[in-house]
Amino acid sequence: MTDEFLTRADFERAAQYIASKTQHRPTIGLVLGSGLDALADRLERADVIPYSEIPGFPVSTVAGHSGALVIGEWSGKTVLVMRGRAHYYEGYSMQRITLPIRAMRLLGVSTLIVTNAAGGVNETFRAGDVMLITDHINFVGMAGANPLRGPNDETLGPRFPDMSQAYDPALCDLARAVARQMHIVLREGVYVMLAGPSYESPADVRVLRLLGADAVGMSTVPEVIVARHGGMRVLGLSLISNALGAGHAQVDHNEVLAAGRAAIPRFTALLQGIIERMS
Repeated sequence: MTDEFLTRADFERAAQYIASKTQHRPTIGLVLGSGLDALADRLERADVIPYSEIPGFPVSTVAGHSGALVIGEWSGKTVLVMRGRAHYYEGYSMQRITLPIRAMRLLGVSTLIVTNAAGGVNETFRAGDVMLITDHINFVGMAGANPLRGPNDETLGPRFPDMSQAYDPALCDLARAVARQMHIVLREGVYVMLAGPSYESPADVRVLRLLGADAVGMSTVPEVIVARHGGMRVLGLSLISNALGAGHAQVDHNEVLAAGRAAIPRFTALLQGIIERMS
């Protein structure tokens, strides 16, 4: 386990640098998962800030995560988009991979939309499905790798934040309503995070199914925990990039990226509808 204890000063340095590079003042944050980078192209009058320039920001080393903040206007809202994320399996600490969420909060972002590419554990799911995340299983955190481990700064959030409604019920209802209106099939389920980077074995999948998981991935949950710790509202969406039924075929990262590209029109339409109707 990689321990690193960051402070408010670390988060403020990142936030101050971002603020110095844009006139936009975002209220919505959007984290894009594998293969979904193109969604950031929807922003108008956008400022682009490479992660490598932002103090303390983790830089992703994974294909499909281009590593830049895009801040601009989308459907009348000011949105900060992360084109990709860093992962725990890349060797970063949990506090480092969630530093971007802390910086967002200090910038005034109050609503976070997290997206990811995930394997479909639910046997009814198919590649290309979109799943509304209604809850999560913090499998990595159960073993102690929690982004809130270490000293707690009460100015950032409480020592023991509640996770009973990690995914905002009103935002979930909004996503359902938009999907119905647009005739988009929206699956729903529980997302489980494993540490990765190896994909799941058939036995892993059977265990996850018994635990009640519907989709599995290697991200998202630490971001959601930190967002809720800071009082942010959260909406989560998974793109089911591959189905993990009994005797599932080999999983290839290029296939995950291809599934993301194929789903861009539906994903974009759904997100646009949601953002347009956010109060």
